[in-house]
Amino acid sequence: MAMAMMMVVMVMAVGMVVVMMVLVVMKVLMEIMVVMVVVIVVMMVIVVVMVVVIMSLLMVVMMVMVILVMVVVILVEMVLVIVVVMMVMEVVMVVLVMVVMVVVM
Repeated sequence: MAMAMMMVVMVMAVGMVVVMMVLVVMKVLMEIMVVMVVVIVVMMVIVVVMVVVIMSLLMVVMMVMVILVMVVVILVEMVLVIVVVMMVMEVVMVVLVMVVMVVVM
């Protein structure tokens, strides 16, 4: 009878130890899960912030590029206009000279 009681007590003790171990493992796993979730959330927030920053930088770069392109186009147009005006002036001068020559002749 005493042996049976001892066995029961041993089984109970082993069961308690196993339950405690399982609880500790569960607690550690839960903590790890929480830490993992926090890390994942932090990573996602960082990624979102990075994406937003990169997008804003890209927007700024795009704006600067557009402004530069506009300036270049305006400069090219001005140069073209100047060249065209010079050519027209040359043609007008030549025509005037021809007219003057004809009139003088």
